[in-house]
Amino acid sequence: MPPQRPFPAPAASAPHPRPAWNTNRNLVVSHPLLSLLEHCGSFRRLLQLQALLTVTGLAAHRFPASRLLAFCALSDPPRLAHAAAVLAQCAEGPNAYMLATMMRGFLRAGLPARALALFRRVLRDRLPADARTIVFALKAASASSPRASVHCVSLKRGFLSQSVLVGNALVHLYASNMSLPDARKVFNEMPDRDVVTWTTLVDGYARGGLPDEAWRVFCRMVVSEGMWPNGVTLVAAASAVGQMGLLGLGRTVHRCVAESGVGTSVNLENALVDMFGKCGCLASAKEVFDGMSAKDVYSWTSMVSAYAKCGDLESAVQQFEEMPRRNSVSWSCMIAAYSQANQPEEAVRMFNGMIAAGAEPIDATLVSVVPACAQLGCLDLGRWLYDTYIVSHKIELTVNLGNAFVDMFAKCGDVGAASRLFGNMEEKNVVSWNSMIVAHASHGQSEQALRLFQQFKGIGIFPDEITYIGVLSACSHSGLVSEGQHHFKEMKMVYGIEPRSEHYACMIDLLGKVGLIEEAFEVARSMPVGADEAGWGALLNACRMHGNVEIGECAVDKLVGLDPSDSGIYILMSQIYASKSKWDQVKMLRMVMRNRGVKKNPGCSSIEVDGEFHEFLAADVSHVHSEDIYAALKNIYIHSKTESYIPPA
Repeated sequence: MPPQRPFPAPAASAPHPRPAWNTNRNLVVSHPLLSLLEHCGSFRRLLQLQALLTVTGLAAHRFPASRLLAFCALSDPPRLAHAAAVLAQCAEGPNAYMLATMMRGFLRAGLPARALALFRRVLRDRLPADARTIVFALKAASASSPRASVHCVSLKRGFLSQSVLVGNALVHLYASNMSLPDARKVFNEMPDRDVVTWTTLVDGYARGGLPDEAWRVFCRMVVSEGMWPNGVTLVAAASAVGQMGLLGLGRTVHRCVAESGVGTSVNLENALVDMFGKCGCLASAKEVFDGMSAKDVYSWTSMVSAYAKCGDLESAVQQFEEMPRRNSVSWSCMIAAYSQANQPEEAVRMFNGMIAAGAEPIDATLVSVVPACAQLGCLDLGRWLYDTYIVSHKIELTVNLGNAFVDMFAKCGDVGAASRLFGNMEEKNVVSWNSMIVAHASHGQSEQALRLFQQFKGIGIFPDEITYIGVLSACSHSGLVSEGQHHFKEMKMVYGIEPRSEHYACMIDLLGKVGLIEEAFEVARSMPVGADEAGWGALLNACRMHGNVEIGECAVDKLVGLDPSDSGIYILMSQIYASKSKWDQVKMLRMVMRNRGVKKNPGCSSIEVDGEFHEFLAADVSHVHSEDIYAALKNIYIHSKTESYIPPA
């Protein structure tokens, strides 16, 4: 039995005639084979239809060829080689639709370079192009670099003034690449705009960290232009308001959602929960969350974040535990909550739980857990994070993440690693420079800190308050009085930075350390808002170093007024009295401490062994290995005595 044909064969007595090249287009379009082509369900069937179209001569015509090409280019998986062959074999030459479809196929297959190459061929050979061709060229350009070239072509051919579609694509191209001034320029030049145009610009400003401008554009859209937003616009507006943290504007967005008639979606409701949480209104966030008919993992995460943002860590933990499903964002949110609540141990514990649960860390995870490592001095974990996720390229080293690692390495004592990472960072911001300057300063490397500060000023980024805390600390460590005074004046006169209490404390410390106690005292008294504990504490320590009883007593009076329970105040003053053999005053201070119930805080130190932290107090015997520890200390003491080692005072 002969195999069954997929399509009925023409009768032998009446062969299907091969139409002439000037066949009427209506006859071609209405041919029954094209109807079968429209309902084709597989590539194998397409090849059979193409063979029949070729036999009949229809495959050489644009319309049948465009249908064949669209099926091949846009199928899943795409058959791009076959589509390109169809394009090349079209005897009448490709039209704009065929070229745009081919470009779209390249884009869907993740081949923007080939889409751009085809667009260049369109320009070079003066092939037909329409708005869709330009739009796909712009999408291809967003994945590479020749944005300006495609923009110029759209202007030259008049597409920007004739097509909202092209204008929208240009605004989106620039906004998605954070070229917001260019996006705004195109927006302003468009003669006609639709809701997509406005939404793209609002969203661009919100994503670009310019929520004020995003809100202004949104208000102009709704109030001045009378154009009602859609759901995507409202999500962008809610994001902008959340960044500003203005509850009044948040309620305005909520009313717009209710009055717009666009209906609610999970994304929009998630945006509202997130917005109210960032505005500090838990009640409204919970009202929206509880009223959601459907919730996804981001709904729950937004509510966890809202609780954490408002300081209700207990409810955040409870909400997290109740989540039906968690993803990397959920875990990262909880880690961030603990880290920001100054609970680094819990943040690290939560990170370990995330790894145990099989969730893959993301950029936001590391941005939260790395500072926790810095707080704990957990260098081993910090190095493991860097090697496992950054060196292996599992997570891209962004500026924020790089800054976190630089700060962590420095605070954990590995300034060399911090410096190497800083030098290798492709992009740096003011926080990057501040982290490294402060790192050198806090480790007594004043020369390196000040040299780095000079480099920083030469690259065109303006220093801020934190920069000058690092610079003045560096001067204080090395006793560079004249240089410190120069920078203290420079910060206000050159950069317009008003000195804060931290800057005054640095100057008091600088002057006090070199023995200029009177000058340091004058700085403390001349502060516009009065010195704080750091300032008077620095002065008292300077008085201890140089034995200045009179100014020391003034500093003690100020400090006791700020915090009478701080035992360190009394201890330092006792040392000053003792250095001058004023034993009656020493006895009096001890009596004052006893009467006020002030107890000396015992010295405390910690050490990390195999990822576990061990904390010790002075004269502590509570550790499980106390006997072994004290035996080792005694052995060290005996050996040091044998070697005639004298510890520093």
